[in-house]
Amino acid sequence: MRLATSVLVLVVAAAGCGKGEKTSGGVNRDTLTERQKDSILAKSRIPGASAVGRAMTAADTMSARVRVSDTVQ
Repeated sequence: MRLATSVLVLVVAAAGCGKGEKTSGGVNRDTLTERQKDSILAKSRIPGASAVGRAMTAADTMSARVRVSDTVQ
C-alpha cells in the first residue's frame, strides 16, 4: 500500500512538471512595444511613474537635437 501511494505521488508530481500548453508553432510574444509599455506606465498612478514620462520626453528632445545637428553638416 505504501509503495502504491509513493508511486502515485511520483506520477502526479512528474505530470505537474510538464511544459503546459503548447502553442501552434508560433512565438508567443507581447504585442506592445517597449515605448508603448513605458507610455502606459508613465500615465499610471504608480509612485515615480511620472519620471518615466519625463525621461521619455528628454530622450525625444535629445534625439531631435541629434537629428537637427546631423542635417546641418
